[in-house]
Amino acid sequence: MTRIAVVAHAGKSIEGGLPQLRTTLDAAGAEVPIWYEVPKSRKAPKQVKRALKQGADLLIVWGGDGMVQRCIDAMSGSDATLAIIPAGTANLFASNLGIPKDIEGAVRVALSGRTRAVDVARMNGERFAVMAGAGFDAQMIRSADGGLKDRLGRVAYIWTGARAVRSKPFKATVNVDGSPWFTGKASCVLIGNVGALFGGVTVFEDAEPADGMIDLGVITAEGLVQWARTAARTAVGNIAQSPFAQVTRGKSVTVRLDRKVRYQLDGGDREKVKKFSVEVEPSSVQVRVPAAA
Repeated sequence: MTRIAVVAHAGKSIEGGLPQLRTTLDAAGAEVPIWYEVPKSRKAPKQVKRALKQGADLLIVWGGDGMVQRCIDAMSGSDATLAIIPAGTANLFASNLGIPKDIEGAVRVALSGRTRAVDVARMNGERFAVMAGAGFDAQMIRSADGGLKDRLGRVAYIWTGARAVRSKPFKATVNVDGSPWFTGKASCVLIGNVGALFGGVTVFEDAEPADGMIDLGVITAEGLVQWARTAARTAVGNIAQSPFAQVTRGKSVTVRLDRKVRYQLDGGDREKVKKFSVEVEPSSVQVRVPAAA
């Protein structure tokens, strides 16, 4: 029998919240002997490892992309399967995989969906499933986190993004698969494991979470006008045609910057760095997805 564990971000909620999740799992006949609730996503890895030691082979994660990222990083190398109840702000990983946004639908996928092997990528020793970025996007996310995002949801990113476009660009040297690819001024370096990133807009048209590749974009836009033009291209799925963007694909990326810049993983901000590397880990996590997906 499948041994189920639930690891939930207690600060996130959709519909009837965690009480409804318990009721829905019970109605589906799912016995859940392991249940952990954490106040912040960074507290999740410890509970994930405890659940795995107790023999959990299906890990149901309640929360947003940051919560999912923390859990994926902790369960890497195990034989457990990940299931997602998307209770966050953006839920980009779940939406890219077609996981329903309601509790009942997500539970149905968790218990009877198809198991699919997907890639993750490792950046500075930590795994992510959706995207990583340094510069503009990391600053936007850091400014939105906390009370502003809690009050405004996705609108918080628009508000802080308008302020972040005024940030000073940095010089970046980027190698892809060991070869020089970009040198020059940039305002954002973005690495994607899936296609639809910001607000469901497809940034990397050819991205696929199980192709053994990561997609890379360097944005050179400065100021509101250039960023507006870049955003317009992105909105219609043609960021590669923007004069302020360069896009490529590869299995590994190394980036060196002329000053320390903040970076983010799956919507969670991290410390400032002057260099970083990213490498894909193909088919390293098993995820429950809709049977017809």
